[in-house]
Amino acid sequence: MALGFGRKPTGRPGEWFYCIKHAKVEEGPECPAKDRLGPYASREEASHALEIAQERNREWRNDPRWRDGDSSQDAEG
Repeated sequence: MALGFGRKPTGRPGEWFYCIKHAKVEEGPECPAKDRLGPYASREEASHALEIAQERNREWRNDPRWRDGDSSQDAEG
């Protein structure tokens, strides 16, 4: 059997996730981990998972530590 097939989703009751495949909040092990964001501390927090991810991506894009070796910006600044 190929890796990843036939495995049950991982997670525990009390952990909240957002399933990107089904666009829904779920508690514990419902969908496979590859389709989820989380865990989050509450259902409410998980319901904002896409907004949280978008904000984190914006922060990381603007973080000078994530320039991937672009030394030309360092020389200018």
